[in-house]
Amino acid sequence: MPTAVTFDRFGGPEVLTLTEVPLPEPAPHEVRVKIRAAAVNPLDNKIRRGDLADAFPVHFPVVPGVDAAGVVDAVGADVTEVAVGDEVFGVTPAGSYAEYAVMPAPVPKPAALPWETAAALPTVGETAFRALKHLGLASGETLLVHGAAGSVGSIAVQLATARGVTVIGTASTRDLERVEALGAQAVAYGPGWAERVREAAAQGVDAVFDTSGAGVLPESVELAGGPGRVITIADMNAARYGVRFTGMDPADRAPEALPELADLAASGRLTVEVWRTYPLAEAARAHDDVDHRRNHGKIVLLP
Repeated sequence: MPTAVTFDRFGGPEVLTLTEVPLPEPAPHEVRVKIRAAAVNPLDNKIRRGDLADAFPVHFPVVPGVDAAGVVDAVGADVTEVAVGDEVFGVTPAGSYAEYAVMPAPVPKPAALPWETAAALPTVGETAFRALKHLGLASGETLLVHGAAGSVGSIAVQLATARGVTVIGTASTRDLERVEALGAQAVAYGPGWAERVREAAAQGVDAVFDTSGAGVLPESVELAGGPGRVITIADMNAARYGVRFTGMDPADRAPEALPELADLAASGRLTVEVWRTYPLAEAARAHDDVDHRRNHGKIVLLP
């Protein structure tokens, strides 16, 4: 039998175990994928801890993970876009920390795109793409990205600068050089950050993308001249300030993002930083790294 990482109760990384599981069978609209790489997202840790039990109810045992890349192993009766043997990536709703998983909307993986990068791309890439789409940025405008060194923030910086948008990115002092290298003007987090942004953006700020959830929305609304062009993926108090929260509604997605992002990454025009890879059996170690914020970039599991 194939193996997968599972947990049968909420808790710390120690609840993750490598277990034999039945081989999943694809529904008519799905494919089964032999996983080559599976990304670890902070969302996985929150679900494991039970932080999101109300929003994401689970039935134990749970296979965590959503993002993966691999080779099509079987296709459902209604699938015509891909065939057995094709290299694909995408989202696996039944869990990606596994040797095999089903995928309802596989995206062809460019040959030049490494497995680890392809697995790391779906959630963070689509999130950044979607937020910029909602903000409606135009060349010549100025965007403030909170958490610009993070996985979502760094992609947003790159996509925005490629579109001719001036980007100011907040980050910890240790990450300021990384943010500058991505094409943004870096500003340090901490007390006085809003004034530092004002100094950096003499022309003003047109829009704000908050990936940090660090309580920055009041000042962000003030900087943008109102809440209309401020968006967050991390601050659950968004409604209090009239700010749009994106990410909880499955209908609020931009699936068209993935082929474009894959082409950009394969051609070297988009960098998706993979910090470290671990064997599937070391998923608990990966979760511990994320819990303690050791990683600077994505962690990817290799079955």
